[in-house]
Amino acid sequence: MQTITVHRPEPTKARSESESVGPWSVDQVVELFETPFNDLLFRAQTVHRQHFDPNALQLSSLLSIKTGGCPEDCAYCPQSARHSAGMENQALLPLDTVLEAARIAQANGATRFCMGAAWRGPKPRDLEKVTAMVKAVKSLGLETCATLGMLRDGQAEELKEAGLDYYNHNLDTAPDFYPDITSTRTYDDRLATLAKVRKAGIYVCCGGIVNMGETQPQRAALIAQLANLDPQPESVPINNLVQVEGTPLFGRENLDPFEFVRTIAAARITMPKAYVRLSAGRQEMSEAVQALCFLAGANSVFYGEKLLTTGNPEVERDRALMRKLGLTVIASQNAESTT
Repeated sequence: MQTITVHRPEPTKARSESESVGPWSVDQVVELFETPFNDLLFRAQTVHRQHFDPNALQLSSLLSIKTGGCPEDCAYCPQSARHSAGMENQALLPLDTVLEAARIAQANGATRFCMGAAWRGPKPRDLEKVTAMVKAVKSLGLETCATLGMLRDGQAEELKEAGLDYYNHNLDTAPDFYPDITSTRTYDDRLATLAKVRKAGIYVCCGGIVNMGETQPQRAALIAQLANLDPQPESVPINNLVQVEGTPLFGRENLDPFEFVRTIAAARITMPKAYVRLSAGRQEMSEAVQALCFLAGANSVFYGEKLLTTGNPEVERDRALMRKLGLTVIASQNAESTT
């Protein structure tokens, strides 16, 4: 597949007045959701083309480096020790195992390698091992990302020193719906970790999950919350809930696919310079729905056979879809633009 390179904005520099895209009120985002579908996609695609190659995707791969046994009670997550999803508590993977997975991901075309651990937050002894992983993966020429839960003071700086490019910490949902999803940490806890990440100069990867029983205004409130972060996240993963038996959200009615596409479009319009990523739930999406998401401004995907604990379209299937749509691969977001 053809590759291109693009330039990525510095994470610690606030946008100038001329670049400002906010603040966004919830009512304004609701108006986006209620826009006629064709008009909404046209607007999203117009915004997308102002900042990105409309036919290019950034590919990320995600590995669970420590699975299960999480003390949090997030209603969507099979890794919670409080649920009966049958997820066994597994120890932190050895460095060699992680490095081999990164090599395979890179060989398959991924440019970013994300490492996720089922912790409330890393202990110092855990972080020492993770920083070794970050250094090793970085040495391969891959962008590095980690999602480790809440960070203590100084931990973001340790990750930055090890070479971490991105830290993922999702807001999950709207502030008023959040207590229905998680009770073991607050919304402010999440915002505090994001502030630590920003202060350390690490790129922010922050998105949410839809299809958890929230209303459309609550989906709009999530998008508004993300869009009003200052600076806005460089990467915005939008997850479509994968229902796992044994979790509190199992058995709920699924979100209409067009509503998911509307969520992607709203994210693109309100966060024009962010990489908007199709994340969990892509396994259940048809090729047509994925194509609509790309038209709506999604330009990043998790790529490979598995996310943290749930399935993901296989590599060959993804490549076939990209060929059908004429999509190319963004080789690196760190490089200066050659287009």
